[in-house]
Amino acid sequence: MRALVTGASSGIGESFARALRARGERLVLVARRADRLARLAAELGGEDVALPVSLDLARPDAAESLSRTLQARGIGVRLLVNNAGVGYGGRVHEQAPERQRAMIDLDVRALVDLTRAFVPAMVERGQGTVLNVVSMSAFQPVPFLAVYAASKAFVLSLTESMAVELEGTGVTVQALCPGNIPTEFQAVAGTSDVKFSRTPATTPREVVEASLAALEKRQLVVIPGLRDRITVSAQRFVPRAWVRRAAGELFRPPTGGGARA
Repeated sequence: MRALVTGASSGIGESFARALRARGERLVLVARRADRLARLAAELGGEDVALPVSLDLARPDAAESLSRTLQARGIGVRLLVNNAGVGYGGRVHEQAPERQRAMIDLDVRALVDLTRAFVPAMVERGQGTVLNVVSMSAFQPVPFLAVYAASKAFVLSLTESMAVELEGTGVTVQALCPGNIPTEFQAVAGTSDVKFSRTPATTPREVVEASLAALEKRQLVVIPGLRDRITVSAQRFVPRAWVRRAAGELFRPPTGGGARA
């Protein structure tokens, strides 16, 4: 049995890979960038304990292809870390359709496909975990990052729903909702402007530590960072119009770009 980490070539995914390997987990590392994956796998001990699989998860057949590859090697998945994601800034009506499809394909469809591919075996074994990396953007509308935020709201809702569906099966789920994290994602997505960079930041390592600690407690929704938790809680007492306008100011003006793990 192994832990499968998507988007493992950088950021939160790489931190998950390192932390899980330090705990003795054998890994499957998935991302598009083969060179980075190969270097990371070598650092973690080689393919026997950290198998790199270069794959574009936005492909319609990606989850099925990955499942076949692992089955052929006799590898089962006991922990699925759905971390791969993409974000593009901009006004919805001005964004290129291919960029919008890229976000939906990777952030929504691929995550659902991977979950559908690996959870049935977990249920059959009576043991397993699905960890979905969401975002604080799932809790409110985010103008100028609207499609990305909507995709994360989808994942949060999906994860909470699955928690009920999987009760009694031995399979647990977690929605990890980090806030501002200084990674490649922000720089290329166009969200690393001066205003947003002033918001409280959490490192990928801190996010992963919080996630793994919460897994031991079977905590469903995890928001690393006290300030971020306070922010989400406070939104319940603030008019919705204020929340969306404040979010819009953080991400204005929109810029081009996009980041993929």
